[in-house]
Amino acid sequence: MAKEKTLDTFVWQGKNRKGQQIKGEITAASMTEARNLLRRQGVSATKVKKFSKPFFGKGSEKINAADICVVSRQIATMLSAGVTLIQTIDMIAQGHAKASMRKMLTEIGNEVKAGNPLSKALRKHPDYFEDLYCDLVETGEQSGALETIYDRIATYKEKAEALKSKIKKAMFYPIAVVVVAFVVTTILLIFVVPQFEEIFSSFGAELPAFTQFVLAISKFVQDYGLFIAGAIFIGAMLFQRTYKKSADLRDSLDKKILKIPVIGEILKKASIARFTRTLATTFAAGVPLIGALESAAGAAGNAVFRDAILYIRKEVAGGMPMHVAMRATNVFPDMVTQMIAIGEESGAVDEMLSKIATIYEREVDDMVDGLTSLLEPMIMAVLGVVIGGLIVAMYLPIFQMGNVVG
Repeated sequence: MAKEKTLDTFVWQGKNRKGQQIKGEITAASMTEARNLLRRQGVSATKVKKFSKPFFGKGSEKINAADICVVSRQIATMLSAGVTLIQTIDMIAQGHAKASMRKMLTEIGNEVKAGNPLSKALRKHPDYFEDLYCDLVETGEQSGALETIYDRIATYKEKAEALKSKIKKAMFYPIAVVVVAFVVTTILLIFVVPQFEEIFSSFGAELPAFTQFVLAISKFVQDYGLFIAGAIFIGAMLFQRTYKKSADLRDSLDKKILKIPVIGEILKKASIARFTRTLATTFAAGVPLIGALESAAGAAGNAVFRDAILYIRKEVAGGMPMHVAMRATNVFPDMVTQMIAIGEESGAVDEMLSKIATIYEREVDDMVDGLTSLLEPMIMAVLGVVIGGLIVAMYLPIFQMGNVVG
């Protein structure tokens, strides 16, 4: 079996047929092939060199989920406009801002040009195209309705990214503020409080209890701060390693995180939205319900819902209606099971699932906005107490000394 060629990106400078100086980038297996490709395009190349990624900047950008989301929408739009698949991939590859994305799309385009199905070409990049994505593309190829399927894929990816962004927004703001507060407090305890301690030592009088307490904390942080930071770092690394290896730990944390007030409720609604959106997309694309449920289980994002969906899959395979199996899990709200029951009776399960997903996506949106509005004053109050407390503790002896002198 012939070894597959590895494609590289080359930057070039040269002249076009009109003699104008031009430059750009091209993807090829070798320097010679790059020059040949440029010659076919009417470019007289004066300089061609292999592209080397800088440590920082545009060239070092990695492909992320948002890139795949945008490319999916571009493919859906161009296919629906009547552009052929090969032309679509080539045009997107040539115009993409990221070199890594251009390289991957060129490799996919070459696979399709060689006569391989698009789904097979996508499966060679599992880090960016998950099984669900490739299965849907394969379904579209087999049914001859790839443009319709890609429109559903693009919508699914856009909704999933919007939901993920909302969850990150709910978590990022309080974490960022707490981290900044921790850094500021640590700086004050290590560098500012000791300066006041030197001033207080010349007073020759007993310091207030609150000031003594803050000075004791400062002394403790100076003496043991590095050891504590090292222990936290090592503990975090060990936890991360254990978390990756232990499925039991991941499942246990998934169960516990759903019990956290407000945050747990947001995550529950997000899991329901992901489940229903995935199931609606796969079911509407013509994937059998059993296979669609398996895909939805993987996309749920939480072990509690994953196990519940797998239970539903088993019961549905045995002939039980889906809404009955859902009710038996005691995981899904009554409204969801009732709407599924109506969908099954009317033969419009995919439409009902889409409506449920839209409802819960909107609820997640509203809850995240509400949580952010609630946390802002609370976090500011905590910051005021911590930072203000340190300042008061440092100036309290000075105020007392002023009173004595007065």
